[in-house]
Amino acid sequence: MEGSNHPPMLEVKDVHISFGVLKALNGVSLHIKKGEILAIIGPNGAGKTTMTNVISGVCHPKPGRILFEGKDITTMPPHHVAALGIARTFQNVEIFKGMRVLDNIMMGRHLQMRSGFLSQGIYWGLGQKEEIRHRKFVEWVIDWLEIEHIRKTPAGMLAYGLQKRVELGRALAAEPKLLLLDEPMGGMNVDEKEDIARFILDANEELGTTIFLIEHDMGVVMDISDRVIVLEYGEKIAEGTPAEIKNNEKVIKAYLGTATRR
Repeated sequence: MEGSNHPPMLEVKDVHISFGVLKALNGVSLHIKKGEILAIIGPNGAGKTTMTNVISGVCHPKPGRILFEGKDITTMPPHHVAALGIARTFQNVEIFKGMRVLDNIMMGRHLQMRSGFLSQGIYWGLGQKEEIRHRKFVEWVIDWLEIEHIRKTPAGMLAYGLQKRVELGRALAAEPKLLLLDEPMGGMNVDEKEDIARFILDANEELGTTIFLIEHDMGVVMDISDRVIVLEYGEKIAEGTPAEIKNNEKVIKAYLGTATRR
């Protein structure tokens, strides 16, 4: 992780999002440093997924600003945000269930493709060379995620935990600078959670990917995060290291519960 003298990779400044009379985010500010794992926790309805939607361009704050590598992305549509190097996974699995695992992950490469539509369509020249290069990278992602044995299996036939791993692979195939993970371990058993936690740490340490993580499993959050931000009713109530968050009175009362305090 870069030192404090470097500007943040991402800055969220005084963001407000309302859905009718409901204030999903009420003046939330945060930043993410290059190379860190930042976790966002909070009760259901705290605004965690809404924050992911704001950063990825699905929702636009009014008022508020989003800066990525110094560039204002507040009103950018999602595909422009993705082109800058921000990828995401979803709380509910969003993969193409009728397509093979290989093809699902290959979809994550489309923003990296530079050849024109014609050369891609008839598969010659630059298009053919690009296809080979991108296919090689996707095969590397598949091996890295240890899913080579299901690479030709339709994604919809896989167990839920493996579908979540495929979705992670599709996001990583885009080679993002910043990866937004919305409950990547939801619905998984202990072994599956351990695998995903390992892949997140490896993506951060080996690939240099900066991670924005929403997760309900406090054991995982406290083990792998550099910093933790706590939301409640659309407002930030705490921010700090995992150790600081564990002992924060507001957090204990609002989310963690007195039984978790040591």
